Formats: sequence, structure tokens, C-alpha cells
Amino acid sequence: MDAFEFACQRSGYKQIAGIDEAGRGALAGPVIAAAVILPLNCNVDGLRDSKQLTPKQRDRLADEIYSAALSVGIGSSDNQTVDRLNVLKATLLAMQRAIEKLTPRPDYLLVDGIYLPAIDIPGEAIPKGDRRSYSIAAASILAKTTRDRMMVELDRTYPNYGFAQHKGYPTSQHRQAIAQFGASDIHRQTFKLIPDD
Repeated sequence: MDAFEFACQRSGYKQIAGIDEAGRGALAGPVIAAAVILPLNCNVDGLRDSKQLTPKQRDRLADEIYSAALSVGIGSSDNQTVDRLNVLKATLLAMQRAIEKLTPRPDYLLVDGIYLPAIDIPGEAIPKGDRRSYSIAAASILAKTTRDRMMVELDRTYPNYGFAQHKGYPTSQHRQAIAQFGASDIHRQTFKLIPDD
């Protein structure tokens, strides 16, 4: 999973940031992006796409990534930003915000997906990058664990919806809660919250 990073190094780049997001497909809550610069030849055992890990594995790896990383930036776009801009633009904005928090500033970006955020740093978008780049995999874990913890906190404020269980994603439990209680002020109004019969 280090082929992209080594190719960047051979091209003379030193501060290579991996970027990924969590929460694009959720009905509620923010989109969270993480940007991570790991040292060259970084060895975090078990590092891979966050979706292939259990919550316990993600939490352990998140701690290891924070310990090993040269820099970490977390950016977000709340549900109102998602509604105002659309989810893709809100995601790219969250990524831009995460990148801007990195110190040192990266000189090359590896971004999961097919689009790059609007920022004056060279980089490449890598489809399924969280399975192909260890920097992006690290970012995917930090984005996911950060967002999951936020949704657990929001569950205390909005106890009717079960956010601690489904993290705002469109499960049948979540849709039933919306049908019963209506949308909360952290739901995305531009998303189809309850499917048509």
C-alpha cells in the first residue's frame, strides 16, 4: 500500500498527505475529513481501509496513527453546509479545511475518490485510495473514528434517533425514528429522509 507514496518520493516530494472523508452517505450530522502526513516508511501494523476494520480495531489504530503522524488535520462541513452546497462540494470543503490545518504544509496530496479539493497544492485523486495508499487509509480511520465519536455525543442531545448505533446512516431504525419524531436540526434536509412507499 505504499506504491503511491514511494512514487511521490521519487518525484522529490517529502511531505505527502493522505486525505479521506466519512459521513457523505449519512442522513444526519457532518461530513468529516482527515488529512494525515505520515513519516516515510511508516509501519502501523494492520493499517487498511477503515471499512474493513471493527470499531475496536479503528480506535486502536487511530491512537497509533496520531502517535506516528508528523501532522494531522481534521476538517468538517455541517449538515447545513451540505444542504447549501451539496454533499460533494461540502466534502471537498471539509478536505480543504483539514489540509489547511497541517503543519508542516504538505507538498503533495493523495486524495481518496475522483476529485481534488480546491487548494494550491499538487496532488492526485485515487479511486478506492483507502485500499491502495497507507496515507489515505490512515486518513480514512481518523475521519471515521472522529465522526463516530461526534455522533455518539450528538446521541445525548438527540436521544430519539439512535445516532450512537447507526451514526446517522440510513438504517431502517433511523428512518423509523424520523417518521415518528420528524427531522432534527442536524438532519440533511436535501436528502430523502423517508423513502416513498
